[in-house]
Amino acid sequence: MRLWHFWLNSFILSSQHNPPRFVELLMLLLAITMLLIATILPDRPYLVLGLSFVVGSSISILVREAIAPSPQIRLTQLTALLLLFISLYGFADLINTL
Repeated sequence: MRLWHFWLNSFILSSQHNPPRFVELLMLLLAITMLLIATILPDRPYLVLGLSFVVGSSISILVREAIAPSPQIRLTQLTALLLLFISLYGFADLINTL
């Protein structure tokens, strides 16, 4: 029980310390979950929702880095752009299969 209490307190503290980064992390975790479900169950809604979460979090990361740069700005922007291009490619592939 003490481990759960510590985990919950650190979760709340991290969400209060940097809310935009917390929301981006949450969106990326949900995207990973949806894309894993999409590989197990071949339903399009899970794939579309997962790719939408990736696009939203990537754009949020790019906007946040443009407003307030972090020390590792290049790596963060490169990763966000890579995720954005991969998800847009996934949407284009999804549209072509319709």
